[in-house]
Amino acid sequence: MLSQTDTLSLLANRRPNYALEQDLYCDPGVFALDLEHVFYKEWLFAIPACELPKAGAFATLQVGAYPVVITRGNDGMVRAFHNVCRHRGQRLCAKETGSTPKLVCPYHQWTYDLDGKLLYARDMQDGFDPAAHGLKKVHCVDLGGMVFICLAEVPPPISDLAPKLMSYLAPSGLKDAKVAFSSTIVEKGNWKLVIENNRECYHCGGSHPSLCRTYSDNPRMTAMEGPDSASPDILDHWKRCEAAGLPSRFTNHPQMQWRLARIPLLNNAESYTMSTKAAVAKRMGTMPFNDAGSLLFFHYPNTWNHFLGDHAIVFRILPISPTETEVTTKWLVHKDAVEGVDYDIPNLTEVWLNTNDEDRQVVEENQKGILSPAYEPGPYSTIQEEGVIQFVDWYAGLMQGRLAPKPAMAAE
Repeated sequence: MLSQTDTLSLLANRRPNYALEQDLYCDPGVFALDLEHVFYKEWLFAIPACELPKAGAFATLQVGAYPVVITRGNDGMVRAFHNVCRHRGQRLCAKETGSTPKLVCPYHQWTYDLDGKLLYARDMQDGFDPAAHGLKKVHCVDLGGMVFICLAEVPPPISDLAPKLMSYLAPSGLKDAKVAFSSTIVEKGNWKLVIENNRECYHCGGSHPSLCRTYSDNPRMTAMEGPDSASPDILDHWKRCEAAGLPSRFTNHPQMQWRLARIPLLNNAESYTMSTKAAVAKRMGTMPFNDAGSLLFFHYPNTWNHFLGDHAIVFRILPISPTETEVTTKWLVHKDAVEGVDYDIPNLTEVWLNTNDEDRQVVEENQKGILSPAYEPGPYSTIQEEGVIQFVDWYAGLMQGRLAPKPAMAAE
C-alpha cells in the first residue's frame, strides 16, 4: 500500500505521454489518496435537476465513505446534505430516489425540514438545542439543469464553468426535461481507466459498432485545441448552429478540467439510434433542428455528457474500490414527451446501452492486463489519444500539487 510520499514520487517521475505506473491504477493507498484529494475536494456531477421535479423529491449517492442526499425544498431550491442523522448516525434515506414532505430518520424519527433544519426530536433533555443539530450541508449548485456537489469545506471556484455551461445548455431546456430511463453498472476497473477510455475513440472502430453508425472516430472530435482549430466539417457545423442560436464553439478550462463543444454526427444523423433518426418526436427545449449534432461536455473527475436535438444523455462515475467504478447513465427527454407515443425506451437507449457494456468489457480487460507483473506503461498516440494525455496531465498535476509537502511557516 503506497504512502503519500511514494505516490508523489511516482507522479513526479512519470514519463510524459505514457500511461501511468501500475500502482496508480490499483493500489489501495493511491485509491485512498484519490478519494481524499480528488473526489472529496472537487466539484462532482451528481444528478440532472429534473430528477427532482417538485418539493420533497430526493436522490441519494455514495461518494467514497460519504452518503449524500439531495433534495428540492419548498422554495424550489436544490440542496445537498450528508445523509446522516445528527442523533446516532443512521442514514436518513436508503432509496436512490423518492419523495417525502420531511426527512425522517427511520431509527428514532428525528425529523428534518427539506432545508436541513431539525424540526422534531422526541424526549430530549432540557438544554437540548435543535438549532445546533440540523443536517450537515454539502455544497451544491444547479448549473443549467446539472446539479454538482462538493464535499470540501471550502470548494474550488466554479465561476469559470458556471456561465459557460448555463449558456451552452440553455437551448436544451433541461429544466423542462424528465428522466426517461436510468442505468447503473459496475465496471471492474479503476476510475481513471474509465475516464481514459472515454477520452479517446482510438478503440471505437473495433469496439463500438452501434455508436459508430453516428459518432465519428475522427480524433479531432474527442480532443480539440481551441475555438478555431477544428476540422472544416466541425467549423461549418459551429457556424450553422450558432446562426440558429446554439452556442457551439469549443471552450475549455485552462487545465482541461472541463470542455464544451458541439460536434456533427456522421452523415447528418439526427441522434444516437440504430436508424440514425431522432429517437424522440418532441425536441428538447428550443433546439431548432434535429441534426444539431451532440453538445459534448466533460468535467473531471466524474462526468461526460451528450446533448442532442431530441434527447440528452448524462453520465456519472463514482469510485467504489481501487478496481471498481460505478457508472450511471440517464436519458433525458422533454417532460411532455409520452413514452409509447413520442419515443420508446429500446430505440432511445439501445446505442448507449450497447456502448456502455462494450466499454465495461474494454476497461475490465485493461485492468486485468495492468494487474499483470509484466505490465509496463506504454506510449499514448499523440494523434489519437490527445484527450487521454490531457486527462492524465490534469490528474497528475492536481495530485502533485495536493500531495507535495507544504512549506513550513517562517518563525517570527
